[in-house]
Amino acid sequence: MKYINLLGATGSIGTQTLDVIREHPESFKLAAFSAGKNTDLARKIIHEFQPKLVSMIDKSSSELLKTEFPNITFVHGNEGLTECAVYHQGDILVNAVIGSVGLYPTLKAIEANKTIAIANKETLVTAGHLVTETAKKKGVALLPVDSEHSAIFQALQGEREKNIHKLIITASGGSFRDKTREELTNVTVEDALKHPNWAMGAKITIDSATMMNKGLEVIEAHWLFSMPYHKIDVLLHKESIIHSMIEFHDSSIIAQLGSPDMRVPIQYALTYPERLPLSSAKHLNLAEIGKLHFQEMNFERFRCLKFAYEAGKAGGTLPTVLNAANEAAVALFLSRKIGFLQIENLIENALENHQSISNPSLLEIQEIDLETRKYVNTLLKTLN
Repeated sequence: MKYINLLGATGSIGTQTLDVIREHPESFKLAAFSAGKNTDLARKIIHEFQPKLVSMIDKSSSELLKTEFPNITFVHGNEGLTECAVYHQGDILVNAVIGSVGLYPTLKAIEANKTIAIANKETLVTAGHLVTETAKKKGVALLPVDSEHSAIFQALQGEREKNIHKLIITASGGSFRDKTREELTNVTVEDALKHPNWAMGAKITIDSATMMNKGLEVIEAHWLFSMPYHKIDVLLHKESIIHSMIEFHDSSIIAQLGSPDMRVPIQYALTYPERLPLSSAKHLNLAEIGKLHFQEMNFERFRCLKFAYEAGKAGGTLPTVLNAANEAAVALFLSRKIGFLQIENLIENALENHQSISNPSLLEIQEIDLETRKYVNTLLKTLN
C-alpha cells in the first residue's frame, strides 16, 4: 500500500489522480490533500477517501469543513500546502498545483524523503537547480507526471543516458495551431480554452495555445534528464498519440504512444517501476487512426517557445522571470484585461528588463517571482 499526499486535488491532474486511487484501492490510499476554494468538491473527496489531513486555500473554507469533519486535521494557506506535502503518513507527494506556489512545498517534501511525482512544471522551471540538487542529496526520486516527460522516462527504461542523441518532445499545437499570427489578433478567452485533444485547466490550456506550456516542458526536461538545450527538440504532432521520443546516437528512435489520457502517466508515476491495469483507459488502435502528422516548430509563429529556450539557455533567474511573467500575463488574459498576443509582449518586456542572477537562492527566486508579477501588472497601464 502506498499513501499519497496530493497537492491540487480539485484540479484536472488532481481529479485524475483520484481516479487512479479509486481504481486501485488495494494499492493506494489518499493520506492528505490540498484544494482551492471548491469546498463542495473537497467535501466529496473527504467523504469518499477519508484522508487524515486537508489543506484549503483560505481559513474560512478550512473552518467550515472542520465543523463537518471534526476527526480530520484542517490547515490552510501556503503553510497548509507545505503541511500537506510533508504529511508523515504519505509515501509519495503528487504535486498537481498550478504555478510556482508548488516550489516550497516540494522542496520540503524532498527534505522529508518523500518520493515526488511532479506535474507542477513551474517548480522545476523556477528553481530546477535547487530541486534537483536537493533530490540528489536526499536520494529522492523525481518521477514525471507530464505525458511528455513520462514518455521520455518510460522510453529510457533499460537504456543508458550516455547513448542519447536528443530528446524529441511532441506538441499538439493547442487551440490555435492552424491560425496565422494575424488571425490571433481578436481571438477570445473562450476560443483559447477549446483544446483539440486534452481536457485541462484554464491556465495550462492557454499555455498550450501560446506554446509556453511546451517551452516550460523543455526547461523541465533539461532538469529531469540532465540534457543540454541543444539536444532537446520540439515537434508539432496534432494527434497527441506519440507523447515524446528519444533518438539515440545509433539513429534508433524509441517513442511512447497512447491515446490522450493523463491517468496513464499519473498511474505510471505512482506504480513505478511496476505497472497496473487501467481498465477505464482507451486502448490505442493505430489502424483506426490511420495517419499521424508531424511538422517542424515555427519559432516566429510561437514566440513563447522561443523565449523559453532563450531563458533556459541563459539560466540564472531568467526562467523564474519567464514563468512569473507568464502566470501574470495569462491571468490578465483570462480576466479579459489584455488580448491574446499581448501575453507574449508582456513576457518579452519582463525578460528584457531583468538583470539575471546566477545560481540564485530560494529567497532570491521568491523575491524575483514577486517583483516580476508586480512589474507585469504595472505594464498593464501602458497597454490601455
